[in-house]
Amino acid sequence: MIKDYLSAGYPALCLLSQEPYRTQQIIPCEGWRFMAWDCICGIRDAANNSSVDEITDPVEAIKWLGCCTDTVLIAHNLHLFLEAPEIIQAIQNGVIKWKSTGCALCLVAPAIRFPLELEKLFHVIDIPLPGYSTMLALQHDLGDSRNIDVNHSAAFGARGLTEFEAETAFSLALVRTGTFSPEVIAEAKGQMIRKSGLMQLWEPADIEDVGGLDALKAFINNRAKAYDAESALPKPKGILLVGIPGTGKSLSCKATASLLGWPLIRLDIGSLKGSLVGESERRLREATQVINAFGNAVIWCDEIEKAFAGTKSSGETDGGTTSTMFGYFLTWLQETAAPILLMATANNISQLPPEFIRSGRFDAIFFVDLPQLKERQQIIEIVNRKWGASIPADFAERLNGYTGAEIEQLAKDSLFDGVEQAITALIPLSRVMREEINALKDWAKTRARTANTPEEVTEHRKIRSNDG
Repeated sequence: MIKDYLSAGYPALCLLSQEPYRTQQIIPCEGWRFMAWDCICGIRDAANNSSVDEITDPVEAIKWLGCCTDTVLIAHNLHLFLEAPEIIQAIQNGVIKWKSTGCALCLVAPAIRFPLELEKLFHVIDIPLPGYSTMLALQHDLGDSRNIDVNHSAAFGARGLTEFEAETAFSLALVRTGTFSPEVIAEAKGQMIRKSGLMQLWEPADIEDVGGLDALKAFINNRAKAYDAESALPKPKGILLVGIPGTGKSLSCKATASLLGWPLIRLDIGSLKGSLVGESERRLREATQVINAFGNAVIWCDEIEKAFAGTKSSGETDGGTTSTMFGYFLTWLQETAAPILLMATANNISQLPPEFIRSGRFDAIFFVDLPQLKERQQIIEIVNRKWGASIPADFAERLNGYTGAEIEQLAKDSLFDGVEQAITALIPLSRVMREEINALKDWAKTRARTANTPEEVTEHRKIRSNDG
């Protein structure tokens, strides 16, 4: 992995990894002696972990490397000492000599910010997380003695976990189910989201709770096969749902996760913004890195226009933070190779910058309109079942212009006031904000797909009268 750099005489490398001991095991190569150091155990042979020298002082360990030839010192957590002047000077003194003696200092760290004095001396290398074959090997190690077959879906789903996390997840699955259950692996992967503190895991909604929207459901079902492991079809990356508040956009995002059988992660971009310079951008980068590692998930961004509203003028109010986050988000969405599906919702499309909704940014932009007659009938059935209400089926005609959320509120109010009194008191949004809703419908006519179930059109035979 690092042999080319050592052969080229690189004296200082930084290996970015959250698995220090796995990194120590996989990077050794022929031609060099590999040693490991930490501030507790001193210097050890990286191959068998036997003690070589009890030097625990970082400066002395760096000096020790200067007395060697063709030696690589894998330094664990040395990045925590890099601000000390003695460490900076020791590394600056050492790199000149290490080049001539075939030695190299390898820092192993999960993340790093170099002092300016050392920034140009180190070459940074990302150590990839264990892949599919490693996950299968772990299953063999754990299951062969118990005659338990490997589970390819679990191995595929465990990608993004460290080797330690995967091994413990597989062990937990064996304890709970006696097999390498993909469901237990998905639960273990949820810890990535919880520990990041940047996002939330949500329970997917049952697709049976979504009334109508057949065009949207068909679009997602038709493209779900692209996520199969053997499929060569292009994988959709994002769907934007635009429409009237209360028409089921958020519920559709949650139901998409159940359609695909994936976990649902809520990404609130607004909550990532911090008060310190560069903090917001850093938190967004960390969130997307976790998402990339997690994979196989629906990412739900609700009311995304509020997070990026006024991007063109944001530099005047927040020092350009929103613009920077917006640019990074668009680049990530377009370039990520992770098997994810971003489901974003927006109520006011006019607040979104044009580059956000241009063709090719999202795989599809759907307009979610007020429910049609057939959809209102389905929604009435759903809310009656959910709340134990008894809204008559023929009320679907009277509820023309009501959103799904308003019909659900009607069901809840009817339990206290009766259906007739509840419908009299409930004023639909389509009446309160008629002008804004009509403007949104006009925008969607030529700019978005229709998510709703098409109205059934009854054709009548034309009959000519005898006198004309």
